[in-house]
Amino acid sequence: MSSEATPIQESRPVTPPLTSPKSPRSPESLHLPTNKLRERSPSPMRDFLIPSPLPTRRNRTISASARAAEGPVFSGVCKCFSRSKGHGFLTPSDGGNDIFVHISDVEGEYVPVEGDEVTYKVCAIPPKHEKIQAVEVNITHLKPGSKHETWGGHVISS
Repeated sequence: MSSEATPIQESRPVTPPLTSPKSPRSPESLHLPTNKLRERSPSPMRDFLIPSPLPTRRNRTISASARAAEGPVFSGVCKCFSRSKGHGFLTPSDGGNDIFVHISDVEGEYVPVEGDEVTYKVCAIPPKHEKIQAVEVNITHLKPGSKHETWGGHVISS
């Protein structure tokens, strides 16, 4: 036996050289062309979105707007309103059911908050015209002691 040990040789897989023109790792294939703009991929939910059945001021027909404008003016109190959701509910002064209000139908410079006194007209909601929504909503009295926000984002204490 000899005192010298035999070195163990490691076997490594052979990798292709980086300079091969057909290699996907070659430097030529890594850069994107600079003269082309990338198009955005379409949203996967685009075909699944359901249009809202509620008529906003933008998509309400002229005849529905005319009928609402001719109708009587009602008064009530803002029950709740979410600026981020874009809608809220009003409680009529006569004590009926709550009435839906869309953000596009609020007139004036302030975002309604709970407790604000408002005046409004009503418009039927398609397709069956069984429910109503408030249109031409005006805040008549701001709730005292609450903070009100303008549509521009400024907060005002009353």
